[in-house]
Amino acid sequence: MNMLAGNRAAILVEEGFEDSELIEPMRALKNAGVKVLVVGSGAQITYHGKRHKAKIKSDLAADDVSSDDFDAIVVPGGLAPEKMRLHQSMIDLVKKAYESGKVIAAICHGPQLLIAADIVKGKKVTSWASVAVDLRNAGAEWVDEPLVQDGNIITSRKPADIPKFNKAIIEALQSRYG
Repeated sequence: MNMLAGNRAAILVEEGFEDSELIEPMRALKNAGVKVLVVGSGAQITYHGKRHKAKIKSDLAADDVSSDDFDAIVVPGGLAPEKMRLHQSMIDLVKKAYESGKVIAAICHGPQLLIAADIVKGKKVTSWASVAVDLRNAGAEWVDEPLVQDGNIITSRKPADIPKFNKAIIEALQSRYG
């Protein structure tokens, strides 16, 4: 099932990521033939999931990559997006990837990083409910739906939405680069 061979995705990571929101999209993308790289604030650092069910080592640091290196950027939720916002290189990666039309997918608290990248104004999005006020304050239209796609931005609310989230990312890559 290598329908997307040749495509590359970055999954962003920081300490306290929501375990399933990183692991399951990574598995789905790899199964579709996408080369997935884990990008953290540092390279070769082991990050731990907030539920302690997963730990993952970053392949590269955000400082060492460019949006040109990827067709998609995936931002898992949990406590990680709050920490990602402290790293300008992670913010810039998302902003530049968005501006060049790459697929930007964020779930749960992930849209916090999209707010920092200033890419949600005028966009219809969803997230974990507590992030709704931040998204609205950033100029987004927040809705409580399992999956929202507006242009090249894909958002979902929570782990229960992961199957729809994964499917939407793969379909977006197929339509853009398939």
